[in-house]
Amino acid sequence: MLKPVGMLLVSVIALVLVGCAHSPQQLNVQPQVQVPLNPVARNTPVIVVVQDTRQSKIIGTRGGIYPDSSALTLSEQSFPAIRLQVEQALRQLGFVVVDQSTPNANRLTVSLAELTYRTPTDGAYVTQADISATFTAEARSMNRNYTGRYSASSQHRFGYAPNQATNTKLVTDVLSDALTRIFRDQQIVQILQQ
Repeated sequence: MLKPVGMLLVSVIALVLVGCAHSPQQLNVQPQVQVPLNPVARNTPVIVVVQDTRQSKIIGTRGGIYPDSSALTLSEQSFPAIRLQVEQALRQLGFVVVDQSTPNANRLTVSLAELTYRTPTDGAYVTQADISATFTAEARSMNRNYTGRYSASSQHRFGYAPNQATNTKLVTDVLSDALTRIFRDQQIVQILQQ
């Protein structure tokens, strides 16, 4: 039978090892366009395409002593949520979202080009996360084309490794900021109105 000091030592070692290993997380993000939008279009039809053009589906890792087993990814519901926000923003601007087969409709293609979650690699404990997101948006009308890049980033410090709900909120906030920048770009709106 272990003595109380031995039990305490075993417990501390077990807690340290458990605290250094993190499980993977699949984040169900639901970004929001965070700017008031005034209706400026007159029911102009727009086809919406939302796609994932990232080179890797892994956002990053949660860090710890086994970072390869603690990957962060987006859930399958994330892209329908992004598409819904793009469509809602267009409707608020006065556009009519139409099917892809609609002839002579303008087109807005929104692509998630980059999404990263970086943690320090020099320690067993996660103390910081640098999150960045970049969307590209291409607006096409019958005679004009415009492409822009819209990025946002944030840095967070922690006293402990963030749980799934916290990581979901942090990544959602950065995606919301980047997505909002698309609809602040008057060039996008002007081309879709033509």
